[in-house]
Amino acid sequence: MKTSPLITVLAAFVISALSAHAAAPAGWTEDYAKAVEKAKTEKKNILLDFTGSDWCPYCIQMVKEVLSQPKFKAYAKDNLVLVEVDFPNSKPQSKKIKDQNKSLKEKFGAKGFPTFVVVDPEGKELWKSVGYTKGGPDAFIQSISAKTTAKN
Repeated sequence: MKTSPLITVLAAFVISALSAHAAAPAGWTEDYAKAVEKAKTEKKNILLDFTGSDWCPYCIQMVKEVLSQPKFKAYAKDNLVLVEVDFPNSKPQSKKIKDQNKSLKEKFGAKGFPTFVVVDPEGKELWKSVGYTKGGPDAFIQSISAKTTAKN
């Protein structure tokens, strides 16, 4: 049986799309323990993004309008370790990550999406915001900065 070139191209696209969604976005980790180690080493706070990355409209809007913007990325690079705590509908996750995310959701009381929590390297909550933040990266950065210190 001969395979159509179109089917081959579509299959390759689907496989690459699924693998692209299998991990946190560039600059983010999904491993909280590794984030804590990095935060301690670099003397930074940790930003947890409780999200439904593939189904939550406000989560997707925050990524587009704030988290993916150069100004936020620059601020985060200097001040934060970024952790995506994702609760997707169709994105594959390991049991370890699912269990970790459920535990973090309970620990930090994330009841809606998106919820953002900044913690120090010891896990002490410093700042929390639920829902979409209007005003782009400037407003989001200002909100975080007003309640936290960038360096410990």
